[in-house]
Amino acid sequence: MKNKTILQVNETYWTSNADRWFGATALPEYGVQFVTENELNLFSDVTGKTMLEIGCGSGHSLKFHADRNAGELWGLDISQKQLENAKKFLAKNNYSPKLICAAMEDESGIPKDYFDIVYSIYAIGWATDLKKVFHRIASYLKKDGIFIFSWKHPLHSCVVVNEGKLVFEKSYFDEEWYSQIVDDMELMLPNRKISTYINALADAGFIIESMVEQTNESTLQMTDEIDDRSTKAQKLPLSFVFKARKA
Repeated sequence: MKNKTILQVNETYWTSNADRWFGATALPEYGVQFVTENELNLFSDVTGKTMLEIGCGSGHSLKFHADRNAGELWGLDISQKQLENAKKFLAKNNYSPKLICAAMEDESGIPKDYFDIVYSIYAIGWATDLKKVFHRIASYLKKDGIFIFSWKHPLHSCVVVNEGKLVFEKSYFDEEWYSQIVDDMELMLPNRKISTYINALADAGFIIESMVEQTNESTLQMTDEIDDRSTKAQKLPLSFVFKARKA
């Protein structure tokens, strides 16, 4: 399937379901049943920092940084409806980041060598051309700028729970895009290997400072009434997060 078609399918989904996902998967959370920014402190002190969020959705992660005295804030998202929700939400909290509606793959007027930090919370995996996106992100950052992103762990999509046991349902090496019906609408998703992200970061000139694959402690300590997701989370990571620096 061509990248343009994938982008159209996913933009249609997020525009139609922006209200349903309002505030979902936003900082301090990096993912479901995953350790949070409050525990990891990957961003450290953001006071006065110039920051760009890729896939900003409803603006909740932008507010997280604004509340911590970040400087200039920008947000990019493929869905105009998501950005309308973000603008209203942030305005109610007396914040007004610069918001841009565009695909992360495209030239959208974002300034080069400008940002201290670029980040993406559960959005970077939608990229149809990962290398191209990482090169764009590198171009937005100042030298020694930081790139932080989270996404669902590829093992999560490969394994299912069958009678309390984890069973591989698909190959970890299969990186083909696939269609999934969510809320009665189609979404297109990839399932990239961890090495694909690492190699794309290296290709764009990033130096990895840390990678985290850690289920939160409350899930690890669960013993009763464990659902399928929690069963998986106790045995393998459902999400991951990278922190990298522009060389």
